Amino acid sequence: MFTGIVEEKGRVLSCEERAGSWRYRVGVEVVGAGVSLGDSVAVNGCCLTVVEIGEGVLSFDVLEETRRLTNLRDIAVGRSVNLERSLRFDGRVGGHFVSGHIDGVGEIKTLRTEGKDVILEIEIPDGFEKYLVYKGCIAIDGMSLTVAKVEDRLITIWLIPHTLEVTTIGERSEGDSVNLEFDLIAKYTEKIVAQRNA
Repeated sequence: MFTGIVEEKGRVLSCEERAGSWRYRVGVEVVGAGVSLGDSVAVNGCCLTVVEIGEGVLSFDVLEETRRLTNLRDIAVGRSVNLERSLRFDGRVGGHFVSGHIDGVGEIKTLRTEGKDVILEIEIPDGFEKYLVYKGCIAIDGMSLTVAKVEDRLITIWLIPHTLEVTTIGERSEGDSVNLEFDLIAKYTEKIVAQRNA
């Protein structure tokens, strides 16, 4: 479980295809502190298991299924990824509950500046519109963000300077893919209501 508050941008050092998986090695500064083998770390919002720890480096095994369903397939050596250690139950929850299980990949349609505002528009996959509400939560590449507007499959988000500075979103361009995780509470509520009405 995560909060969607990105702790740092890590740099992908290598992405090696192996017999049963891909091994990603990521350079870290903050996130390596206190992490042990087997711990979960959100990498661009994907919950991955730490399989090797080196000096300033964490390694993760990524299955082909994960690459197929997320934007990790597009992450090249040298690119940045958003990183967050798993939630500690004695800490603050600054964002919202994020499982690290990606629902789908969206496409950046607009990333533009209007006056002092930076506006992000993303087209979401078909069928997920029902989980989006004005001022609701969404995790985009592991970032807990607030939805400012919903129009069919297009969502609009206003980005603060801090988010642009400490996450990878400031390095993105129109047409890039982003990992999306929709609100967990909304998904559970949908199932409960559907079962009651069945």
